[in-house]
Amino acid sequence: MPAALDAADRKLLLIAGAVLLLLLGAVAFETPPTEEIGESTPSTYYSAPGGARAAYLLLQALHYNVQRWERSPLELPDDSAGSILILADPDPTESPSAAERRALQRFVVSGGQVLFTGSQIESFFADAKVAESEQSPEPKNYTANIPSALTRGATTVNLQPGAAWGELGPSQVALYGDADSAVIVSWPMGNGRILWWAGPTPLTNAGISSAQNLNLFLNAMSVSGSADSAPAQIYWDEYFHGERSSLWSYMQNTPVAWGVLQLGVLAVGVLFTFSRRSGPTAIPAVVSRLSPLEFVDTLGGLYERAHAEPAVIGVVYQRFRTLLTRQMRLSSQIDDATLATAIRARLGREFVDLPDALRRAADASRAPKVPPAGALALIQELEHYEEQLGLKKPGPEEKS
Repeated sequence: MPAALDAADRKLLLIAGAVLLLLLGAVAFETPPTEEIGESTPSTYYSAPGGARAAYLLLQALHYNVQRWERSPLELPDDSAGSILILADPDPTESPSAAERRALQRFVVSGGQVLFTGSQIESFFADAKVAESEQSPEPKNYTANIPSALTRGATTVNLQPGAAWGELGPSQVALYGDADSAVIVSWPMGNGRILWWAGPTPLTNAGISSAQNLNLFLNAMSVSGSADSAPAQIYWDEYFHGERSSLWSYMQNTPVAWGVLQLGVLAVGVLFTFSRRSGPTAIPAVVSRLSPLEFVDTLGGLYERAHAEPAVIGVVYQRFRTLLTRQMRLSSQIDDATLATAIRARLGREFVDLPDALRRAADASRAPKVPPAGALALIQELEHYEEQLGLKKPGPEEKS
């Protein structure tokens, strides 16, 4: 039977749950409705005035072979003859890569037709020469410059331009607008054709019924430019509106990804609290206060904090001197000079440096301050002489 959560863990879970609910509420509150998102984007998913859902449904109702295209231009069919690609005001943040630009040009050259609206066309086709202009608050009426299959039944169209065409190329024809500021331009490229509109008004939900915009739109859906021929395939691009065909790419544009992240954080918190309370019990090691080294550690700590290295040297020096005079049957009150003479006379050349070590130890014990490293070296030297003279027995770890 699982152990019940204690009060501290329950409180932690309640706080984490409250924070999660607040975050989800904030995300839901800050996310604008779908209509607001698509208000000015001519996407087939949006039914707002600036969306293009009505035009897409109209093509389906008229039995055009139309489909949304949510994949890269690299996946467009190689045989594009009889196909149309609609690029309605692509998102400026969704610029094509160099490979995608080549794929689009190959699509047109091999016989496809592209209907492009908006000012971003230069990012897709290098031959286009447009510049963004200040968008007029209201759409304007434009009259066809020349009769053609693309202007049939659309002598007057209503358009809200967002760009102005620059200098026309040799093969480019201004269908509507002045020669120096055309709003609808057509030009062939290889076996295909590019048709540019300065704005998406004729295919938007609010603009498709204005003036003769519907006729203009349906004329553009004819591959050969003849009203009697229907396109074999129409691809309505949503890829450059940020739409992707995978589930994950769709979720990236929704609050779901943040919700999953928050649930993951909550799951980690629950796992941590449960494992902390339900894991194996480990009893920490307890050091007995009766350990013989406790006194040594305490005393060493006191000396270290007090910087009492001379006192430590003095203790070791006096102990060594006492043991040495007892070993040599000398008085413990003998002065250092007499002790040094006795060492040289009795112990031989092997201990000729011992008097100097005793002198240095005596001087250090009376000094106001001694470096810790120097004090340790001097004490180790005296202990080495103790072992050589047999004044103490080496410990188990010191035996060879």
